[in-house]
Amino acid sequence: MKGRLAVVGLGPGALDQLPAAVATELAGADHLVGYRSYLDQVPAELAPGRREPYELGEERRRARRAAEAAAEGQRVALLSSGDPGIYGMAALAIEEAAGLGERGPEVAVFPGVTAATAAASLVGAPLAVDFACLSLSDLLVPWPELAARLEALCAADVALVLYNPASRARRRPWEWAVASLQRHRPQPTPVAAVRRAYRAGQSVRLADVGSMDELEVDMETVVIVGSSRTVRRGEWLVSLRDEAPP
Repeated sequence: MKGRLAVVGLGPGALDQLPAAVATELAGADHLVGYRSYLDQVPAELAPGRREPYELGEERRRARRAAEAAAEGQRVALLSSGDPGIYGMAALAIEEAAGLGERGPEVAVFPGVTAATAAASLVGAPLAVDFACLSLSDLLVPWPELAARLEALCAADVALVLYNPASRARRRPWEWAVASLQRHRPQPTPVAAVRRAYRAGQSVRLADVGSMDELEVDMETVVIVGSSRTVRRGEWLVSLRDEAPP
């Protein structure tokens, strides 16, 4: 008998940001598969099923194991941070389940609060008008392709959310992004760097395009860059929906 594979989004990490539908899936799962840190975020009383932890870099293995366990008849929850369909586990899970052919389990994807909207909520409403998201990690996307996307989005007049801006060993994409933004956007354009939104150690820093090279960023930081419609009101950033500011 086929089981069920639920790919669930945990949101930013705080339990009060966990969607009710995700909590229901976690509670009913026989088997939970996920990155060790994600599993640690979920109390045993909320998700009593058997846990199978994995390390960073084992995303494909996680997805394959979850699909196979569900195909064997188990009710499986595959954990993802944020929203599983946005830089998360949903794509891999669907691919692995489809690869099992007729043995493949039923798959359901449950959304969570993604990092872009979590970070935006802490600084106001910078994404109230059109915006784009881009991960600066070049581990899965070749650098020439990433650089072309980055240049195009920096030139476009939309708010821009940058995921995974830099790591200790990978600074070039962030430096490229800063240089491109400083070429294409007015220097006073508002910028926010939000680290660990809704988690312990949360920090919010406001800057502008002209000074954003002074921001300290890492893989737990989300950077929001405003458009011509974005203004700063005290500690809030707001993108105006009705008309562009003078």
